[in-house]
Amino acid sequence: MTAMPSRRDVLTAAAAACLPGLARAGAQTRPPFDLLIAGGRVIGPGSRPEGVMLDVAIRDGRIARIATGIPRADAASVIDAAGRIVTAGLVDLHAHIDAEMPPAHCLSTGVTTLVDGGTYGAANVETGLALANAAPNRVRLLLNLGRTGLNGLGAVGELLDIANADVGAARAAVEAHRDRIVGIKVRLSKNAAGANDLEAVRRARQITAPLGLTVMAHIGQSVSPLPAILDAMGPGDIITHVYAPAPNGILDANGRVLPEVRAARQRGVLFDIGNGRTAHITWDIAERALAQDFPPDTISSDLTAPGRTDRVFDFPTVLSKFLLLGMPLPQVIACGTARAAAAIPAFTGLGTLAVGAEADVAVFELREGDFEFVDNERTVRRGRQKLVPSAVVAGGRRM
Repeated sequence: MTAMPSRRDVLTAAAAACLPGLARAGAQTRPPFDLLIAGGRVIGPGSRPEGVMLDVAIRDGRIARIATGIPRADAASVIDAAGRIVTAGLVDLHAHIDAEMPPAHCLSTGVTTLVDGGTYGAANVETGLALANAAPNRVRLLLNLGRTGLNGLGAVGELLDIANADVGAARAAVEAHRDRIVGIKVRLSKNAAGANDLEAVRRARQITAPLGLTVMAHIGQSVSPLPAILDAMGPGDIITHVYAPAPNGILDANGRVLPEVRAARQRGVLFDIGNGRTAHITWDIAERALAQDFPPDTISSDLTAPGRTDRVFDFPTVLSKFLLLGMPLPQVIACGTARAAAAIPAFTGLGTLAVGAEADVAVFELREGDFEFVDNERTVRRGRQKLVPSAVVAGGRRM
């Protein structure tokens, strides 16, 4: 005779029978996408067709789909980007972070990836690393060749004594922090390096060349002529402040782009803006270079704490200056996203909205109106368009 099941047995069996159905129901409650950026004008490599109204769907921190008409119900959260520009998160190759200019400020303007351009040297790199490690966005460092960086000697002079260009100390710092340090920065103006400018580049390359890293060289107002500096640079190295005024900028005495500058670009040297505040860019130099078909490879801000209220303001404002100068919007966006990412080997795969890429996304209003822009000489130009940040997503999360 078979024993009758107990009440406990019946309940246990019933619960077990329900579990597969409950598991399926639980799985179905999660929408296909975590976040949908809906109806924006998508601009940037990887977002074909470019410049049309598209939806960008994100799942598990990656771009999952780009298409028209993705149902909003398919996403746990939605950003309405109607009437706005949607790009990859901005990549600013040249800024300066400290307690008064934290990376989070840059993130609020759409900068999801940031490079500190030589604020810290081997003697104080731990300060920069602590800021990078705590940042809500992706931050990497160009180590200043000068041991003290910019902090130990004020704003000038770190390479006037060439003993401060300590190759051994810089190499040790780079090797200890390969995950955060992406190259070496050398400032070559007369007040930073004096007659040591060429030796500084040579020493920087002693560090970077064996490790496959980048030298970023700050030019303008140097002792040595620019062609000699370019001769010391290698493929993939970056000249920043490309539109710096004379002496020893990219133009000859007749205002023509030097043939050595074009030859350097041909062999792989990159030319970056580095807007900054002092003797780094003028409308005149920029217009002459652009008229001669010498646009920048990348655009960067050289933003500092004082620059937040003076001549720079933020990275989208710097990008907007090049709309004023006549560069097409897709080219401007590429200079602050895909091209900038391509300049740093560690940033491979960033700066794009391609499906499968990390979901770093910026949303902007492209405002029409009458806007005031200034160069480093405080010369005012008025523009009709300005990029204004509206929303930012880093690693798939709205920030």
